[in-house]
Amino acid sequence: MAPAYAADAPAAPGQQKAGKGLSEIPDPELSLMRGRYTVNGNSVAWFGVTMISQWQAGSQAAESALTLGMDFTHSATAPKVSFTPSVTVTAADAPLPATPGRSVESAGLQNVAGVTQAIQVAGDNNVASNSTQLNVREGSAPPEQTAPASTAATAQQGGVSAVAQMEGNNAQVQLKIEGVGAVQQWIRNGSVGQTIALSSDGQAVTNRMQIELVRQTLASNAPLTQNVAQAMNMVRGVGMGPGQ
Repeated sequence: MAPAYAADAPAAPGQQKAGKGLSEIPDPELSLMRGRYTVNGNSVAWFGVTMISQWQAGSQAAESALTLGMDFTHSATAPKVSFTPSVTVTAADAPLPATPGRSVESAGLQNVAGVTQAIQVAGDNNVASNSTQLNVREGSAPPEQTAPASTAATAQQGGVSAVAQMEGNNAQVQLKIEGVGAVQQWIRNGSVGQTIALSSDGQAVTNRMQIELVRQTLASNAPLTQNVAQAMNMVRGVGMGPGQ
């Protein structure tokens, strides 16, 4: 990372000026300055996530989905949250039997930070895909949504289970078929992920995630007012001479 610089402050009366021009800002000081300003007077107005996981295995079908919205127009620190989960399971036949000698281990993927996409297959004639789309646009937040009526939805039938839930700062969807595999998507602090693990044949699985970020441009006179207020907060607590 390139070093940051700041102009030398004027010397106090009776003191010799330490130097001229720019001086490098040390990393410990920079680490305390995160998030103090917005770029070009823009602020985050709304953040939304949609996750859909679908699984087709012969006449069996399962789907788990959720929509999560965070409206920051009222408060940047306590956004208004909307959440809608949905699950469906159609199990016309008995669950597919486990295939002896096949296994998939994916526990370690849960500890990966950042963005994770994984497909693990121990079988034949399977179709699996992960897709993630990020849309960033300027404008106003979508119409206000009602508060979450429920933080979880679950369904289970014939060895097939589907879950869509929000718990704390985590939101996830998950599909499982006993002896066949598991599919999930999640978003949590510091991590976004999609995983597919199959140990059988003839499965068709898709994970789709869409993330939308809406930036709201402040009024023409707002950036100046905002910057002045932020600058005043920056110098709060800094000692000033008598009469200043």
